[in-house]
Amino acid sequence: MNVGLCEMHSVICSTAVAPSLSGRRSKVRNPNQLRAKSSLLIKKQDTLLAEPFSDSVSVSRRLILLRHAKSSWANRSLRDHDRPLSKSGKEDAVRVSRKLQELGWIPELILSSDAARTKETLKIMQEQVQELVEAEVHFVSSFYSIAAMDGQTAEHLQKIICRYSKDEILTVMCMGHNRGWEEAASMFSGASVELKTCNAALLETAGKSWDEAFATAGFGGWKLQGIVKPSS
Repeated sequence: MNVGLCEMHSVICSTAVAPSLSGRRSKVRNPNQLRAKSSLLIKKQDTLLAEPFSDSVSVSRRLILLRHAKSSWANRSLRDHDRPLSKSGKEDAVRVSRKLQELGWIPELILSSDAARTKETLKIMQEQVQELVEAEVHFVSSFYSIAAMDGQTAEHLQKIICRYSKDEILTVMCMGHNRGWEEAASMFSGASVELKTCNAALLETAGKSWDEAFATAGFGGWKLQGIVKPSS
């Protein structure tokens, strides 16, 4: 299998106690005990299943948490929700879309904040990668506000993903904002994840359905495959 080079955070960790979605306490990795390596290899993912999809078989399920590209503050009269991308933000959106394509991490379902800068990030990415045009897309207004609410983004993302995803969908991309997006990536993986503008956390687990995948992995059980960044 081919491999693609991408910057990522690898984890060296101990365990700590954190709340699970069910309200019980479960062991997850302690972000304070993590060390990051600047670059490691990420396996290029096959876009097709080896066998026809079966709801009786646990399969790999991949989640891309992408923070929007850098926005512009040139027009101070605009509401935060309406700010467009800056020139560098547009360039970063092009780069990150191509890197996701190279790695084979192409979503069949895209759930995005309805903020202007997030919509524009997606539009530019779709102009670069045809498969992103073919994906099912939903703009979720709550993604804009939930990202500002401490500790609530991860559970909200789980709820929305399970609402829109069919079991045959294997890769989902959620596009939104900090601080919620890096907080969610950290909670899902148990690693201390930093997402700068136009960075994407690649998370993976397994399950017969998305409901089962979230229930089995809980908080801290998703494998952090890498952090895709516009710069090499």
